[in-house]
Amino acid sequence: MPEVQRKRRITRNNAADFTHWRVRRLNNFSSDNSHSHSPLHLGHDPGSIAVTSLGRVISVRGSFARVGMLATSHMPLSEMRATVGRFVSIRSGTSTIVAMITDVSCEDLPISDTYVATAGVDLLGEILSGDRPKFQRGVTNYPTIGDAVDLITAQELRTIYAPTGTDQINVGTLQQDRSVTAYVDVEEMLSKHFAVLGSTGVGKSTGVSLLLNEILVARPNLRVFLLDVHNEYGRCFGSRALVLNPRNLKLPFWLFNFEEIVDVLFGGRPGVAEELDVLAEVIPQAKALYTQYQNSDRLGLKRSDPKSVGFTVDTPVPYRLVDLISLIDERMGKLENRSSRIIYHKLISRVEAVRNDPRYGFMFDNANVGGDTMAEVISYLFRLPANGKPMTVMQLAGFPAEVVDSVVSVLCRMAFDFGLWSDGVSPMLFVCEEAHRYASADRSIGFGPTRKAISRIAKEGRKYGVYLGLITQRPAELDATIISQCNTLFSMRLANERDQALMRSAVSDAAANLLSFVPSLGTREVLAFGEGVALPTRLRFKEVPAHQLPRSEATIATVPSVSAGHDAHFVGAVLERWRGATSNRDAAPNDPMLERAPTPRSLASVEAPMLQPSQGFDPDRFSLLKKPLR
Repeated sequence: MPEVQRKRRITRNNAADFTHWRVRRLNNFSSDNSHSHSPLHLGHDPGSIAVTSLGRVISVRGSFARVGMLATSHMPLSEMRATVGRFVSIRSGTSTIVAMITDVSCEDLPISDTYVATAGVDLLGEILSGDRPKFQRGVTNYPTIGDAVDLITAQELRTIYAPTGTDQINVGTLQQDRSVTAYVDVEEMLSKHFAVLGSTGVGKSTGVSLLLNEILVARPNLRVFLLDVHNEYGRCFGSRALVLNPRNLKLPFWLFNFEEIVDVLFGGRPGVAEELDVLAEVIPQAKALYTQYQNSDRLGLKRSDPKSVGFTVDTPVPYRLVDLISLIDERMGKLENRSSRIIYHKLISRVEAVRNDPRYGFMFDNANVGGDTMAEVISYLFRLPANGKPMTVMQLAGFPAEVVDSVVSVLCRMAFDFGLWSDGVSPMLFVCEEAHRYASADRSIGFGPTRKAISRIAKEGRKYGVYLGLITQRPAELDATIISQCNTLFSMRLANERDQALMRSAVSDAAANLLSFVPSLGTREVLAFGEGVALPTRLRFKEVPAHQLPRSEATIATVPSVSAGHDAHFVGAVLERWRGATSNRDAAPNDPMLERAPTPRSLASVEAPMLQPSQGFDPDRFSLLKKPLR
């Protein structure tokens, strides 16, 4: 350290001869080029320099340049704050190159040098001069040795971040200059997918609420579907969002494909091969039976070969569990070896156990009422028509843990398939909170069909108007193929080295060095990269109104209030709510301990689509096929 100070004293107190020679050399070099720069002016004291620029370019390598920082004793202190993360401008020909400082050092400086420090800068773009200055990414005219370097002005920042159209949303202000508004291009952000990354407690959920509310304002006709893992966004969007949970969701089991229904029946565990073979055979036949009952008279039914109907195990058409069990039982009755029947017994037991579990009521309760209700279910889930509520918030915290992956898989798959078969005429944004839970980088973790469904949206969704938004606190645990498809990244504070390494590999801009700031970002501060922003930017999300704050961001006292009343009655109320989540007592009108409700629990009571009752079918229409279980 004393050696560095000695060098600085030598630099500042040296004889003026070298200083005059250095300045004349730089000015002569600049005048030899076609660029017009302001020369360096000497004061009356030959030992002092009055410099009109911050520094000069001393080396250029591709998109990286090195700048010598000149002595700036005559510059105001506020203008001398040339530190990491600040934008600078390099005057080069007819354009102004915009660069960002990525490192500053005073080490290894020559003893008799006029530079007090050197800085590395990444070249990001350029402002083209003209009647209306315009910013463009990339550099067409590279700087040369000796070009003047200055801190960028507020007006130049406004030129860079000026809205270029109506599809711009205001998300906050620049960290370098709070007077400059940071805008994001909605079209670029949505059509090429986006991701919000950040550790717990850095304001990630608040940022997501801000982005989605601004998107709803800019695109009132865009449908948004949000997977809310922790039930924290229910109040963030007011009357513009429909909030769904297991109590008011209608998702019939027959909408699940084969892999998804197997995951439900086996509780998330791998299926038994023999039982899977039986299921794969009887499900298409159950679908064919149901179609026959709808399309023919009840008398004289003739069972046809299901292969002739054309249904597969994945065809989304209704079937009844009673038919499925009957078909399994029929095959079991044909077996002569009793030991072989155990497979069929276990399969029937699995189906009946899931059907009778009240936690799965959203799948099995009244699943066949009204016949084929797929159109109504999709209209309700994906807001077609919106009826003033273009957004759906799917609260997943109340679902059985064993079935969450399957439910997410069904929703992702139906969102993509509807966009595919509708040719993308009704665009939709599908937002996955805690995305690493559904699409883990480790293939041995999670549910394969869920990862496949999200990956399909990431790779092909933009062609069919299905856009993806990912939110995660562990990007390193997220499938790299999926996150690589997100071309706009909002990175908040990340402390884990693996997460930072993945970010470096995902960022394609020249300012990848910005990611060194990620561990030290403050709350609500974010580094924005990619197509949705003009430049890789360090910005601060603006304040979110109190009514739009996620529940996790609301102020919750760590010390319970004395007046909270945490007595036995409070505990009893919590237990009643707890048990109610795993029971169906409200749906048991024949229970003698309960009074009969005035209306049965149905979707109509919770803003569900109106499902038409069966059209004159005989209640005993399936009795011909029922066979007593042995």
